[in-house]
Amino acid sequence: MSTAIVREIFTSIQGEGTHIGEKQIFVRFCGCNLNCEYCDTDFNPNFSKEYSVDTLVNKIRSFQDTQTISLTGGEPLVSVNFLKDFLPEIKKYNHKIYLETNGTLPEQLQEIIEFVDIVAADIKIESATKQKPNIDSIEKFLKIASKKEVFAKIVFDENITDYEIEFTTDMCKKYNIEIILQPKMTENKPSVSSKVCEIILDKFYSKYKKVRLIPQMHKFLDIH
Repeated sequence: MSTAIVREIFTSIQGEGTHIGEKQIFVRFCGCNLNCEYCDTDFNPNFSKEYSVDTLVNKIRSFQDTQTISLTGGEPLVSVNFLKDFLPEIKKYNHKIYLETNGTLPEQLQEIIEFVDIVAADIKIESATKQKPNIDSIEKFLKIASKKEVFAKIVFDENITDYEIEFTTDMCKKYNIEIILQPKMTENKPSVSSKVCEIILDKFYSKYKKVRLIPQMHKFLDIH
């Protein structure tokens, strides 16, 4: 039976996207296929633990009052072989599966999409991450994800380009996927002014109406 390295498991509110404020169980997987400049996750192996399918199911079942499980990271799909074993088992208990992902691994998503209820796809743009995105892979990913409830999150700062606005809106419009704009944070505050946020929102909105501006509310509230 496969295993996975998990950084932490906890309950909190969902602080991002269309399910903001919802209480969830968070399972934070270690490992990622990207190295984004703004990543704020500490994957110190001294504070992580290896889980089998059974031990992770039992741990989650110890949280009796929460039904939605957020698979986050890192990038959960790096552990797709584990997820293929784990998800059919945990779904027996009628948990809703909320996948937080960087949206770059379409083949891995295809292997588990039947067990996922909600996909939160973080479209990584170069102006924010300092890494050039693979647009073809992102589009393949969104096509698969569109079979389920899905939204695209875009973390931005004042360096976002018109080209990045164009290609992200074009892809999301093609698959009727809502866009959530999320200003990059510095500690517990947005790194850009409210005026810049308004300008960027208007640029997106002029091209595509299914777009909202939502900051990371758990950081405003200082909640884990």
